[in-house]
Amino acid sequence: MGKIIALSNHKGGVGKTTSTINIGAGLSGGKQGKKVLLIDLDPQANLSQSLEITNPDHTIYGSLKGEYPLTPIEITPKLHLIASTLDLSGAEVELSAETAREFILRDLIEPIKKNYDYILLDCPPSLGLLTINALTAADQVYIPLQTQYLALQGLTKLLEVVDKIKKRLNKKLDLGGVILTQFDSRKTLDRDIASSVEGHFKNKVFKTRIRNTVALAEAPSHGKDIFRYDSKSMGAEDYSDLCKEITKHT
Repeated sequence: MGKIIALSNHKGGVGKTTSTINIGAGLSGGKQGKKVLLIDLDPQANLSQSLEITNPDHTIYGSLKGEYPLTPIEITPKLHLIASTLDLSGAEVELSAETAREFILRDLIEPIKKNYDYILLDCPPSLGLLTINALTAADQVYIPLQTQYLALQGLTKLLEVVDKIKKRLNKKLDLGGVILTQFDSRKTLDRDIASSVEGHFKNKVFKTRIRNTVALAEAPSHGKDIFRYDSKSMGAEDYSDLCKEITKHT
């Protein structure tokens, strides 16, 4: 039965989509060989575009509206994607009148959950209905966190939302871990913030820090994850190490 993990942070630019893609690719490739489904819940569709999926016939938007079940697109034999579209930006309003609207995604995932080892949900940079659906469906939430001062601001609000959803909608939801991204060990600020986050979250912070590397920024423009783009890069090394940690945790 698939482990459902939501990657969420309502601050943009913290490496959420990059982490979703490359964790999925790392878990599904090489020695890991897990069956992984990525679900793009962001109306900007950056995850889908980063894997060269631009005009899919079936999207998460159509499924949320009840037009058809979740219809995965094969990226590799063991990595599949439910794509997004700009139309998803209207979903918050369109679904607001639906009964049990917080559970729509959970119910959509249920029939295909057994087909995957991991299902990764790329949340939008907001705490609206789409993110609430993701957290209601998830077993765990991972928080990608950029090692910069402003990235820490607002984190309390996200944790409050996670706590409320755990109490009211999804008792199994747990903080699975904090992923430190865009880390530069040469900078005192980065080291200080990493130390501060580890002091607060203790063993919830993954030991692997995703270093700031050009290859991670370049890979989406080539429609590839970091492993297919540059398997010898620091980014590939870091996400490979992170995936090993994840399999131990889960």
